[in-house]
Amino acid sequence: MAYSDVTIVVDEQDDLFYTRAALQAHHPGEGRITVQPTPASGSPAALAHDMLYALGKRLAPGPNSPDVWLDSVNAAWLAAAAWGVAMGVRHVVVLRAHLLTLRRIDQLLAWRELTGAQLTLLWQKPPRGLPPALARVERRISGRDQFEAILAEPGPIPARPSFPPVLPAITGAAAMAAGQAPAPQPRGTGAASMRPGRRAHPCVGALATAQLVPAAPAIEVASEEAAALAALAHPLIAGALGVLAFTRAGLGSLRVTRDLDITGDVCAIKLHGVGHRYCPLHAVPAWARPLLAGARAHHRLAAHPPGDGVFAPVMVAEARHLRAHAGRLSRLDLSLPAGALVP
Repeated sequence: MAYSDVTIVVDEQDDLFYTRAALQAHHPGEGRITVQPTPASGSPAALAHDMLYALGKRLAPGPNSPDVWLDSVNAAWLAAAAWGVAMGVRHVVVLRAHLLTLRRIDQLLAWRELTGAQLTLLWQKPPRGLPPALARVERRISGRDQFEAILAEPGPIPARPSFPPVLPAITGAAAMAAGQAPAPQPRGTGAASMRPGRRAHPCVGALATAQLVPAAPAIEVASEEAAALAALAHPLIAGALGVLAFTRAGLGSLRVTRDLDITGDVCAIKLHGVGHRYCPLHAVPAWARPLLAGARAHHRLAAHPPGDGVFAPVMVAEARHLRAHAGRLSRLDLSLPAGALVP
């Protein structure tokens, strides 16, 4: 475990100044969030839920909530890490860290290691009570000026999950020069096949497809509905329902959507039909790009290869979680009938 990006702010007097400064520093759009742990919560995933809340995500309430699977510690922290990476979080400030259990401190340090964000903990009691995991942290401060200076720092560049790049298909002279056989071309690549939404070669990813055909324009979604989707806690749920909203594609189209079916800039996504007879490219609207970025980060942090289905984990059990959330967003008209798993 590396501790170079962990800072402990010792506030023995519980000075209100530190709490106010930390809360005022909360600016997710600038890559800095402040987490307020829920006091005396017995839920094993409580701190991960607090992290999701600080990231602007809201879990669906109720005993039969479709977000019940986020009660799992691993699932909740993976979701929080994916959103942190996708949103470019660079600095996380945690209030009242002295009240956290040893287990939750370990979870927090593991999250920091996974995302690469800078972590600042407000320890509002004497430092002699620091647990072993934090006693090794070298950077400790106790002055107001030092704390304000830390909050003003831009923070490190967040960690990004990486894979070997998926090479786009190349053709003609470029392919010969690279020593590769030219990539097969889809039939009828004339003017008719260049219209938005026409199918391209079903095996290549979104980047290669974008070199052959333009993307179909996104269906307009009202800002209120886009905001409701952006507040969903699980990245795969938010990403999947976002795609259905701006494409109106069948749910089954998401079953085989791969990492390489999303362009690097998250501006286009390729969906697949039965037997790859129709695999259109769709433009991703600006509001949906963070959602797809979160889904892709979740996929990569879970160590799936680029060829695996990004949304496969939420397509099991007749996509029960997706259907439940779709029912809560009735204004989007994302009703998913029983046969919707077939595109």
